[in-house]
Amino acid sequence: MRIAVDVMGGDHGCGVVIEGVRRALEENKKITALYLVGDQARIHAALPARGFRDHRVRVVHTSEVVEMEDKPASALRKKRDSSIARAAELVHEGKADALVSLGNTGGIFAAATFKVGRIPGVDRGCIATVIPRQGNEFVLLDAGANIECKPVHLAQFAVMGSIYSREILRRRNPRVGVLSIGREDSKGNELTLEAFKLCQRLDLNFIGNVEGHDLFKDHVDVVVCDGFVGNIVLKTSESLAVAMFSMLKRELMNSAQRQIGAFLAKGAFHAIRKRMDPEVYGGAPLLGFNGLVFKAHGSARERAVASALQITADAVQHHVNEIIAREIAHANEKLEAAQISSPVST
Repeated sequence: MRIAVDVMGGDHGCGVVIEGVRRALEENKKITALYLVGDQARIHAALPARGFRDHRVRVVHTSEVVEMEDKPASALRKKRDSSIARAAELVHEGKADALVSLGNTGGIFAAATFKVGRIPGVDRGCIATVIPRQGNEFVLLDAGANIECKPVHLAQFAVMGSIYSREILRRRNPRVGVLSIGREDSKGNELTLEAFKLCQRLDLNFIGNVEGHDLFKDHVDVVVCDGFVGNIVLKTSESLAVAMFSMLKRELMNSAQRQIGAFLAKGAFHAIRKRMDPEVYGGAPLLGFNGLVFKAHGSARERAVASALQITADAVQHHVNEIIAREIAHANEKLEAAQISSPVST
């Protein structure tokens, strides 16, 4: 498998990204080629410092970068020689099977949409975020790419999320739910009510509506919503986790007696922190495109970059895109047949 890495988008410089690449290549011999896409001078300057030599690595020079403050679509048009644009072109040209970038999320999504292209039959690509909870994880999609959605988009997100949960997270029969304001079939807005009806018609383990308090219980494996709601859920969950750890630390340091208790419980706290460590997940895949696209955290360090590459390689090896293409085609046939007999809003 061949992976293109945009090395210019991270907060900590291309040296950190290259070290993450080195670790991933050491661990995964099935990666046959890895393109480092970015400023050649900066890449070569970082390589000797990291003591990195691997015959699978190839440098692709670009002269521009889509910055975090850039407007994604216009930046992609103006900066044709940007690292994310060139990495996406390598996938489109068939020279790479996947791309990984730490850069501007909107820029990555725009590059995936306009340069890599969507899988035939997929109306909208989406961001799928894996969120940890006690015991296992769940997939939330869309996590912020599509602010306005139609019911058919949510139905397709459900199909793609179910495939990702099954193939990458190893859930045998993922439970899929539409995020709403109540479990009853009648609860929700027009979007969720119609998406509910569509998901019922598909070959999914669809459990119906789920509420916010269901997410961190072992009740659902794939949570479907529009990008506006999904991004709020994601950011709220992240900030709540940080706030809880901060409050807990402050309270445990409040007295000598509590400090002793904290010392005795140190192993448990370490296990929880490890379980919630974002570097384990590396970032989030963008599903629905003609090539695997993975958005790594902009603040990612070496271990997170290596994790992102490993997850991407795993998705390539499991033929996730081929499965999505096949199952989306089947889902669309079922939805079209259902529309003919009983029209729904899409």
